[in-house]
Amino acid sequence: MMMKSIMSLTILIALFSILSGCDMKPDAASGPADPQASTSVSSPRYQISWTMHLNLPVPEDAEMVQQVENQFSVDLNIWNIENNRYEALLDKKLAQGEIPDLFRVRQPQDLLRYQQQGLLAEIPEDMLKEYAPNIMKALEAYAPDYQDDGMIDGKYYGIPGINPTNIYRMPVVYRQDWLDKLGLPVPDTLEEFEQVIYAFANEDPDGNGQKDTYGLSRQGMNVVFGAFGQIVFADQLYFGKKDGKLVIGALEPEMKEALQYLRKWYQDGVIDPEFITGENKGGYKHLSHAFIDGRIGMTSMGNYYHWIQDGDYMTLDAYGEETPVEAAFNAKELNVKNPQARITFGRPFRGPDGQRGSQAYDMLMSFTAIGADAAKEPGKMEEILKILDYVSASPDVDEYTSMIHGVQGKHWQWAGASQEDVIVLPPYDKMFSYQNSIGANIGMTVPLMPATRREQWASTLGLDQDGISNALEVATPSLTDKGPDLVQLKNKAYISIITGEKPLNYFDEFVQEFMTAGGTEVIQEANDWYSKHSVKMDAER
Repeated sequence: MMMKSIMSLTILIALFSILSGCDMKPDAASGPADPQASTSVSSPRYQISWTMHLNLPVPEDAEMVQQVENQFSVDLNIWNIENNRYEALLDKKLAQGEIPDLFRVRQPQDLLRYQQQGLLAEIPEDMLKEYAPNIMKALEAYAPDYQDDGMIDGKYYGIPGINPTNIYRMPVVYRQDWLDKLGLPVPDTLEEFEQVIYAFANEDPDGNGQKDTYGLSRQGMNVVFGAFGQIVFADQLYFGKKDGKLVIGALEPEMKEALQYLRKWYQDGVIDPEFITGENKGGYKHLSHAFIDGRIGMTSMGNYYHWIQDGDYMTLDAYGEETPVEAAFNAKELNVKNPQARITFGRPFRGPDGQRGSQAYDMLMSFTAIGADAAKEPGKMEEILKILDYVSASPDVDEYTSMIHGVQGKHWQWAGASQEDVIVLPPYDKMFSYQNSIGANIGMTVPLMPATRREQWASTLGLDQDGISNALEVATPSLTDKGPDLVQLKNKAYISIITGEKPLNYFDEFVQEFMTAGGTEVIQEANDWYSKHSVKMDAER
């Protein structure tokens, strides 16, 4: 979320038209428009534990949480689980017997794991349509290919969280001021990229007279792998499509050629030796501290909005006047360290066979599930779904916007009578993740493409091209069971080859070890899913 958030309500108009066009007027089935009317005097006051995306802890007395509690006569207990360590911290609580009622499954491949552990409740499809009608209508209208991805054995266990802005791949970012000093253009080929990173490492681009700069670190390596058609360094095993089948990119023979480049660059001192621990050193997970601190001149970390520079596009101030946007996240932190620093976006550079690409986020971002214990209390699941629907996809433009930004007139206001642009008011426009601080934005992502000025700017950058996404959209039993160990095996092998601990030919041994450790079963199950999924998609076309 930008420091100065501007949001076009085109998406809300679209949502409202869909819902009204589908006869979504309040009735006994869909629940009343006024949430207060959904709770009678004799209804129990449910205690509901709730997990969500957090950059900062939500205070117990958070204003927007209290508003939802009062409207629905419930008590919400927001679990403050740090997003950087979400799975580890959540699993610790689960091991202690605590199961959240509103269960955010951040990594889609974990849905099957949690279901197999008996931690999730089945959500009857008719209950979803009755108590979360706005979410389901948005899925049906904008993401029909994904709406069944939360099913296991034909039963719903997770509501897909589809992020339409994930059509934009991770950017490829360079220090423009370094390129200018060295008289080099943004590279378009692997050979040009090699020239650039050697200059970054050897020709003192920061002008401090010391040899303390490098070309790239870990996240930038994915663009190198992308020049050979695959992605390697990710939180999960990345699958690609090849000859009509799914393959694990890290096992493909062309990766051996990519590794040959990387081990030479490492040996020549062009790669940051700290790449093993990654570019982020703590705090907000999308920050590349290696880039911010001036250690490296190229990265592919974070998303487009993490690299907004001063004046990239025009936004609106608190008075509704157009003003240049301010730098955000990585670009902001970089300018604090070095006010003269400038960045530029480049296209992923082309490899020997003409391939290019950087990592793309999956459109299926997460699942929202119901904890198993919630289903044991009569009426509790229905109440959770009502609340989730209200805070995520209310067809009322003012209510929807308030659930995201806070109290109208206090935290935000409309820029004009057209209700197209939102202006976040001072001092909140300068506060990092102020929504967490006031308890707003506790819902799930619904698949409506925003038409904000920020996304209009992103659409001019070509980020909807050259993305490499994971071709396996769901988890399989063997992937759930063996995936984490296989990821560790893969990372260890790649790092040992890049650093020279192992010879290049160790790659072939690694592939065999990977297959023996469960890779054969994982690939087989992935292709079984892909075959059935392809048949289904063809039938629906």
